[in-house]
Amino acid sequence: MAEIFKAYDIRGIYGESLTDDIAFKIGRAIFTFLGCKKVVIGRDMRPHSQPLFDAFARGLTLHGADVVDLGLCSTPMSYFANRLLGADASVMITASHNPGPWNGFKICRNNATPISGATGIMDIKRIVQEEDFAPTAPAKGAITTYDIVPAYAEHFRQFADIRHPLNILMDYANAMGIVEAKTFDGLFQITPLFDTLDGTFPNHEANPLDTSTLAAAQEAVRKGKYDFAACFDGDADRVGFLDEKGDIIPMDMITALIAKMVLAKNPGANIFYDLRSSWAVKEVILENGGIPNQSRVGHAFIKAQMREKDAIFAGELSGHYYFKENSFAESSALAVIFIANLVSQSDKPLSELVAPMQRYFASGEINSTVADSLLVFDKLRSKYADADKMELDGLSFEYPTWWFNVRRSNTEPLVRLNLEAKTKAEMEAKRDEVLAIIRS
Repeated sequence: MAEIFKAYDIRGIYGESLTDDIAFKIGRAIFTFLGCKKVVIGRDMRPHSQPLFDAFARGLTLHGADVVDLGLCSTPMSYFANRLLGADASVMITASHNPGPWNGFKICRNNATPISGATGIMDIKRIVQEEDFAPTAPAKGAITTYDIVPAYAEHFRQFADIRHPLNILMDYANAMGIVEAKTFDGLFQITPLFDTLDGTFPNHEANPLDTSTLAAAQEAVRKGKYDFAACFDGDADRVGFLDEKGDIIPMDMITALIAKMVLAKNPGANIFYDLRSSWAVKEVILENGGIPNQSRVGHAFIKAQMREKDAIFAGELSGHYYFKENSFAESSALAVIFIANLVSQSDKPLSELVAPMQRYFASGEINSTVADSLLVFDKLRSKYADADKMELDGLSFEYPTWWFNVRRSNTEPLVRLNLEAKTKAEMEAKRDEVLAIIRS
């Protein structure tokens, strides 16, 4: 059971490491940890999300907490409901992009403030393991239902400014993007792919960061005539984009595009981007009058930093796009709306709008299995002692014409490398040079 408590959420294989009984105990533990009186709970389409909800809610109501059942919704909708309904906490029952047998819980305090390993998940783990629960209440809490979809859709539709008709392909991967996309009703034409909810993911894994999962959408775009494609992950808190040619748009380039649009109406605003992002993201933010801020990788870190600086937007290389308008949390619907606005207001296709921002050459994230990551980091410090260094998240080394970041995985014996250079030849040479040190 201990292995289900992760750095950012609780996640395991249903019926093995995660059972209804454990969900019941986690519900009790969350009440014990937070003392929450009102909790909103949403869930994805996996067949075991309903029994997990039933057990989890039973644990909460045993202590007198009231539960608002959001039913089937996206993770961004659960964050929105947290603030809108004045909840003390919110929980989304999902395993995001993990395969069908997996499930889990994404937990927030009030105002959609995430609870991570460092801010509560390890405390919840201890309470569950020791069964150190608060006393039960004389009267159980109530369970009521609330359909969050109409309010969420109405709120984010107000940001739409579509100037000419669009036809957008959307790959829902049989997952919660189907519900998230109700925000778009009537805004533009949608051609759907895999638009039946099915928690077994019969067509492909719901993970746009894995480019192999985009093949069906790429094929469809290349056969048809679309302005672009949007491809959602399992709980719709991430979205990937293809241009009108079916080519994959790097997710940091979407960060740059949205930043440019946001800054047009909010000059001088703080924008965050994760430290794996291209130099071009910082440059675009500066060129458009914004204040660029690098962040650590991981939604809990980014949201905390956004709150500290009252940032209006942040983008992460994994396809998370965060907006102050959703309590500094993700809204994949709003990301799609901004890209739709951009394309509809231009006489250029999306590929040409992205092109000026693709100024450098990136390696992409490369994983290496290592026996001793600390030794690897020491070797890199020694080899690149003359670089500008930063230790915000792993190690970052910067030179005038190239840079790289290395990070340890939270869960596996892996070192992750991201590298970028001004020329393709230098990127490839430096990538191979750094990998040789990592893998030696």
